Amino acid sequence: MGASPWIVPDELWDSLEPLLPKRPRRFRHPGRKPLPDREVLCGILYVLHTGIQWEHLPQELGFGSGMTCWRRLHDWNEAGVWQRLHEVLLAELNAAARLDWSRCVVDSSHVRALKGGSNTGPSPVDRGRAGSSKHHVITDGHGTPLAVLLTGGNRNDVTQLRPLLDAVPPVRGRVGHPRRRPDSLFADRGYDHDVYRHQVRARGIVPAIARRGTLHGTGLGTYRWVVERTIAWLHGFRRLRIRWERRADIHEAFLKLACCLITQRQLRSLCEPLIAG
Repeated sequence: MGASPWIVPDELWDSLEPLLPKRPRRFRHPGRKPLPDREVLCGILYVLHTGIQWEHLPQELGFGSGMTCWRRLHDWNEAGVWQRLHEVLLAELNAAARLDWSRCVVDSSHVRALKGGSNTGPSPVDRGRAGSSKHHVITDGHGTPLAVLLTGGNRNDVTQLRPLLDAVPPVRGRVGHPRRRPDSLFADRGYDHDVYRHQVRARGIVPAIARRGTLHGTGLGTYRWVVERTIAWLHGFRRLRIRWERRADIHEAFLKLACCLITQRQLRSLCEPLIAG
């Protein structure tokens, strides 16, 4: 049997540990020794994978309390740890020539937000009920997530096209300047608007966006399916299937962490043939 998915693999920890903020030592009133970061991260991953509520986190597994894990998730997100970790992992993939910059693909998915909060709104796919959010995702041609955004469920997909392109970080790993711009962009009919096509072209990117009213079978689905698979991977983490957090920043932290885990899986699949050989 394989290891539990909330056990932090050594290769992921080696990339993450240098990015974690250092806590100042207290000499006069040291208090209780803080739980090691790696054990707390296991607790965060346990919540992400299982969808369990923070207060029900089983402390007998050595994760610490749910509040401890929540605070570290929040503090690390505030410090930009998940964003920097994602950039490090993307750079490793780019160095191995495993990022497909010939195209990027965008799509979105609704999730119910049962407790409301910021970045929520009526869902057009759920009878207009209040309390839903959208995950907006942009991937490379292989389906590796490049960026993810969280908005209210009533936000039109096309309005997030520019923010998604802006959210793609400069990816290092190859000789020359860091890259953040693909050659072309593929999207479904939800992004059909000529104004946004012009904006994409102005960035030096060729838009390949399906037009409303055209018959299916245009061939764009041959390229767009990778982002649908990536969204399925994201929602494979049970904490992301339903938004339980009232605070948008905590849900975004889970989203960014999930993108890091998916990217790290891509790296691991790259190494496995070498190990097998």
